[in-house]
Parts: sequence; structure tokens; C-alpha cells
Amino acid sequence: MADMGAFRDAVTGWVAGGSGESAGELAEELGVRTAVLLEGPSDVAAVETLAALGGRDLASEGVCVLAMGGAMSIGRYAGLLGSPGLRLRLVGLCDEAEKPFYDRGFDRVHASRAGLFVCTADLEDELVRALGVPRIEEIIHSEGDLRAWQTFVRQPAQQNRLPPQRMRRFLGTKKGRKIRYAHLLTRALTPTRIPAPLTDLLESL
Repeated sequence: MADMGAFRDAVTGWVAGGSGESAGELAEELGVRTAVLLEGPSDVAAVETLAALGGRDLASEGVCVLAMGGAMSIGRYAGLLGSPGLRLRLVGLCDEAEKPFYDRGFDRVHASRAGLFVCTADLEDELVRALGVPRIEEIIHSEGDLRAWQTFVRQPAQQNRLPPQRMRRFLGTKKGRKIRYAHLLTRALTPTRIPAPLTDLLESL
């Protein structure tokens, strides 16, 4: 039996220039009604982790969370999945600097901008501000990355940065770290400290 992962794979192939037949068939079979368009896999990790913490199974609700590989792909994804294509409802989460790309992509397919949620700078900024650097250092320690963090903050390039800025940079300095910590930091959030863009996105689904 097909699952949402198969639909994601079919969409990725379609975006790359393949046929959309499989994506259409899977969307119907799985009852997909909403596509959440995210810039990258760390965003997917945060959204899916937060949904699971709230006891929600997005796939069973007909919601597919997709990493597009960058905001500039929004036009292609929106065109295939929105009103010109599969006619799914489109929802998005983006960095502040990438909002113009999302605005144009949503407008081009007449998707409501009410489904677009914007991080003040980016997802890492939201999570760092929500948890605070000391709490994240505790998580880094528990993950065995404290020495790497301490080495990083001693680098000359980091001396003029504020602690939250250093932490944001650290989270993106090693392949896979951003994704892993998106999950870990989201899991560490208390209900009153969940960043508004994530809360609003989930409440919209």
C-alpha cells in the first residue's frame, strides 16, 4: 500500500521533469488535500516533529509536507500541486528574505496568502529565540557536540557576533546538523514557547 513518502517521491520526479501521472494517482489514493511547501528538510523536521508532539498524524489527515530544495522552486511546486495541477490547498513556511518568492508563487496560482507563514529571519532564528542559547547548549551537550560548539565560538570570525547569532551559524556548519537539531530543538519546546509561525501553520491545517 502506498504511503505519503511515495507521493513525495512522485512529486519530486514530476518537478524534475517526469510524468505527473503517478503523483495524481497517489494523491487520489491517499486522499491528499493539502501540500505544505517548505524550503528544506530542516523545516520538514520541525513541522513533522511539532505535529507529532501534538498527537497529529498529518499524512492520515491528507497533508503532505514537502521540502522543495530552496524557495526559488516555489513556482514550479505551486504550479504542479495548486490550481493548475492537482488542485491541492497550498500552505507554506518561509524565511523572511524568501517571502517575495512565495508571494509570487502563490499569486501565480491564485493560492491564498493566508496560508503563508513567515519566520522573522529563518527557522533556526525562531528556535534559538524560543529556547535561548543556554537551553540549546544543554541539548548540544547531551548530543555530544559541546566540544564542537566550544571550538566554534572561539573562532575569530565569531567574536563580534552575539550568542544567538553564533548559535544560528553553528547549527548550519555541518552537513545534517541543521536537520537533526531542527527535530531536537522543536521537541524541546514548551507549549508556551512554540514560535508563532509554526503554531499558526499547524493550526491552519
